[in-house]
Amino acid sequence: MTATVPPVPPSSSDGRIADPSGRIELAPGSLPDDPRFVNDDLLPVPLERRRWTTYNFAALWIGMAHNIPSWLLASGLVALGMDWKQAVLTIALANVIVLAPMLLTGHAGPKYGIPFPVLARASFGLRGANLPAMIRAGVACAWFGIQTWIGGVGVFTLLGKMFGGWARAGEIGGQPWTLWLCFVLFWVLELAIIHRGMDTLRRFENWAAPFVIVGAVVLLVWVAVKAGGFGPLLDQPSALGWGADFWPVFFPSLMGMIAFWSTLSLNIPDFTRFGAGQRAQVRGQSLGLPTTMTFFALLSVLVTSGSQAVYGEAIWDPVQLVARTDNVFGLLFGLITVLVATISVNLAANVVSPAYDLANLAPKLINFRTGALITGVVGVLIMPWKLTETPELYIFTWLGLVGGLLGTVAGILIADYWIIRRTVLDLPDLYRRGGRYWYTGGWNWRAVAAFGAGGVLAVGGSHSAPGKGPFPDGGLIPFLRPLADYGWAVGLASSLVLYVLLSRNARREPASGPAGH
Repeated sequence: MTATVPPVPPSSSDGRIADPSGRIELAPGSLPDDPRFVNDDLLPVPLERRRWTTYNFAALWIGMAHNIPSWLLASGLVALGMDWKQAVLTIALANVIVLAPMLLTGHAGPKYGIPFPVLARASFGLRGANLPAMIRAGVACAWFGIQTWIGGVGVFTLLGKMFGGWARAGEIGGQPWTLWLCFVLFWVLELAIIHRGMDTLRRFENWAAPFVIVGAVVLLVWVAVKAGGFGPLLDQPSALGWGADFWPVFFPSLMGMIAFWSTLSLNIPDFTRFGAGQRAQVRGQSLGLPTTMTFFALLSVLVTSGSQAVYGEAIWDPVQLVARTDNVFGLLFGLITVLVATISVNLAANVVSPAYDLANLAPKLINFRTGALITGVVGVLIMPWKLTETPELYIFTWLGLVGGLLGTVAGILIADYWIIRRTVLDLPDLYRRGGRYWYTGGWNWRAVAAFGAGGVLAVGGSHSAPGKGPFPDGGLIPFLRPLADYGWAVGLASSLVLYVLLSRNARREPASGPAGH
């Protein structure tokens, strides 16, 4: 059927050993030492350090999902004309869909203990893996900047409420210098935490997750008490209905909501590599992602509805809502919640991946901590405040474009790992020049071709309404314009099918040594 890699027996003779659960690690003496492809952060996690449980993974997702941009997703959809039921349904469906590639790519983590850029070497080649890794790293850097800016604005707003003069400071670059100070301090705090490594991150997520849930529920109770019930927002009809006006907004919005976590659908092995087994990562992610995002969207709608009843206007931004109170304790609690929520998602979702990706680019020069610092610097340089100015720019342009490209990479990873290789990898060769994943000069042209074709199909038709974005109204490639609203799905499906078709004609790989694909 396909060029399938023959199963490798779980013995130390081929450089790998397996425990009874099927988890595999490098055997003693088989450690590759080529500094161009190996450093301590890229090597498989030893079996004794793979101890993340179902709770750890669920807490990771709860900590990542409970943040201000997640809260604002529902408001962005309502601003586009949906009612609250349509908005929550769109978000819930998107997260059920994106869970599937999340679990498929996450499988390699507990089994082999490898991060995303090393997994990508199996399909793209030892050097070619830098292509998807740098795309993922660039997206993560942008997200890191967005989250850090939003967190800094939240801190600035609440401190301004507590200390009135704080918000009226002199301006630099069109913003109060105190806002820039909050942004920088927030940035430094994040990098200080991640500098301590993944175990510190795991412990932080374990207590951050329940804390943020409590904070969100407290906000709901506070608004409900002040409102004496929820306001008219829940009765507000959809401006789109359920007919012809709804679907042209629904599908690109669905792709945008999928794209919100499509980043993690690629680099989830960066976390699952620490898993105690497949059951832990499957249960933890299934419990943590779709349920949390749906609950948070519903919570956003309910709190906003209550704010309309209390203040006569819908306040979608939780920071702005908390700032309406004059209670010092409430402001302080809100400030701490904003800090914990934003740091929780930003470190896990937007620093871990590019740190590994950059280490993969130059293992001899860049380790995990150096990669994290580079991520922080690039996240500032991209001027993240520009990406969230309007719902159209944020959901359709930014999330839509990102989703299309990342969906294309996900399709290739899933096709290679599940269809071509049947989850069997030669672990030492993932680090060895001249091994079976060396292909031609370290590049697998089949993966590059599938990525190029899938990427063009996914984002080639990108378009913007006049004055609403950077693309022409007719699309970059006009005849592909109808596909642009389904970018993530088009990218994933087309690259998966094309990669499998190209690989069917490849010669069968031998059990060891250099090979084609």
